[in-house]
Amino acid sequence: MSKQRTPDGPPPPPVVQRLRLRYAKRGRLRFTSHRDFARAFERALRRAGIPMGYSAGFSPHPKISWVNATPTGVASEAEYVEIGLAVRCEPDDVRRALDDSLPPGLDVLECVEAPAGGPSIADLVDASSWEIRLPGVEPALLEKALAAFVAAEEVPVERRTKDGVRRFDARAPLVTSSVSSEPGPDGPCAILRCVVRHVTPAVRTDDILSGLCSVEPELAPPAPPEARRLAQGHLDDAGRLADPLGVDRALSS
Repeated sequence: MSKQRTPDGPPPPPVVQRLRLRYAKRGRLRFTSHRDFARAFERALRRAGIPMGYSAGFSPHPKISWVNATPTGVASEAEYVEIGLAVRCEPDDVRRALDDSLPPGLDVLECVEAPAGGPSIADLVDASSWEIRLPGVEPALLEKALAAFVAAEEVPVERRTKDGVRRFDARAPLVTSSVSSEPGPDGPCAILRCVVRHVTPAVRTDDILSGLCSVEPELAPPAPPEARRLAQGHLDDAGRLADPLGVDRALSS
């Protein structure tokens, strides 16, 4: 019988502290894919000298847990990641060191210590607040489309995935929504703000827009929409999001 191989050397040191970070994707850096950002983040951890904990085995990996990353091309003020450290550190020192090691536009905004024995950060996030800007669209037309969307029992949309075309309901995950506007360089800019539950398959901002266009064919944005995630958190019965970092503040209403 062959003897089972084990990695050479001692096992990695245990994780003694878990930190939760909120970071933003802004400007041109919103086109960074999650895979590219994950690689940049690992390089930033090394440059900043963060004492990461590592998995055991033949291919050790730093202890990093990602939460519900935005699609490529979508800006965000509320992306989250949790890291496990082998040596205790001051959270704000880690935040500054990582922010200095990442390019402007990938900005580490907050860092707090995760409570021992508490739920994972993924368990604290089940909805997102979004802002979708529609340059060149009259707010009255967006309000008409939104009224029809909200009144519908179901708004089926299709999306092509690696497993083929999937058809799903874009209406059910929408919790709250409102329309506002502001003047733009080439005319009005209608703005949709909404809170959307995290479901499987995920309903993204482009799915919401596809649904709006399907119920109101006159809604045809002349310029690419600009989507930005404003917040993520646990959704309460009033449609508000609790901060997953545990900071006492209202994220949405």
